[in-house]
Amino acid sequence: MTFEHVPVLFNEVIDSLNIKANGTYMDGTVGGAGHSSGICEKLSADGHLVAVDRDSVALETAMERLSKFSCEKTFIHANYSDIDKIRDEIGKVDGILLDLGVSSYQLDTAERGFSYMHDAPMDMRMNEDDMFTAATVVNEYSEAELFRIIKEYGEEHWASRIAKFIVKARDEKYIETTGRLVEIIKAAIPASARRTGPHPAKRTFQAIRIEVNGELDELTNLLDSIEKYGFKDCLVAIITFHSLEDRIVKERFKKWANSCICPPGVYRCECGNNHELGEILTKKPLTASQNELKINSRSKSAKLRVFKIKG
Repeated sequence: MTFEHVPVLFNEVIDSLNIKANGTYMDGTVGGAGHSSGICEKLSADGHLVAVDRDSVALETAMERLSKFSCEKTFIHANYSDIDKIRDEIGKVDGILLDLGVSSYQLDTAERGFSYMHDAPMDMRMNEDDMFTAATVVNEYSEAELFRIIKEYGEEHWASRIAKFIVKARDEKYIETTGRLVEIIKAAIPASARRTGPHPAKRTFQAIRIEVNGELDELTNLLDSIEKYGFKDCLVAIITFHSLEDRIVKERFKKWANSCICPPGVYRCECGNNHELGEILTKKPLTASQNELKINSRSKSAKLRVFKIKG
């Protein structure tokens, strides 16, 4: 299957990065190279794109699709949170882009196990070299652990019932496929609750995928590294697709923009009031236009936030 992925908020991303022709830009989730193609179009032969992805298929696709551009290109098979190591290799960076969504290719490739619309092995690994899969979560986690991740990462109202039903079902037979998991989830959620809202398995699948890939930890680690190493005069653009990711980015950007780091309750600032890393460029997140929503329904939940780190 060809790696196809329509980049969301394409124009908004390219405009927000304010690309310098001779600059260095890191796409930490290069995927099918949709956004990176737009970046490379604006880079000269002196410019540099650093393409990072944990999915080896995505990285191979990006290499092929970006070969026509004249700028320097570096391809790295890694998690974007390894940015401290990546930084040592590439030096100064003018812009960092993250598109945290699951690619259309990953969703539509049944055997990857990401989608509740296909019956496939319980996988959900973004990096196929990893050993930890969705099957481990579903078949080996305790009921309490299942409840926690489904409630916390899926924000699922019926988390307790779903966890109970999963444990009961696996006691009868090992859960090997996404199709069987979908049926278990449907059985756990009352029929009246299934009649409205998204697909009944959507939130649970999201929760398991986040757990398998450590997605929230990866995001937090990246933001910690950016804060630690400075990345002066750098734009950070992050596209999120659900409230958990967006909340992490929103709160971290807010912290970075805060000039005062005095503890709460201090009557008068004693820290010098000059500790801001930079400024938030998107007071409200950028979202898909009506035209984009018509073309790409998966852009509906996308939010882009941008931060400018001062020089």
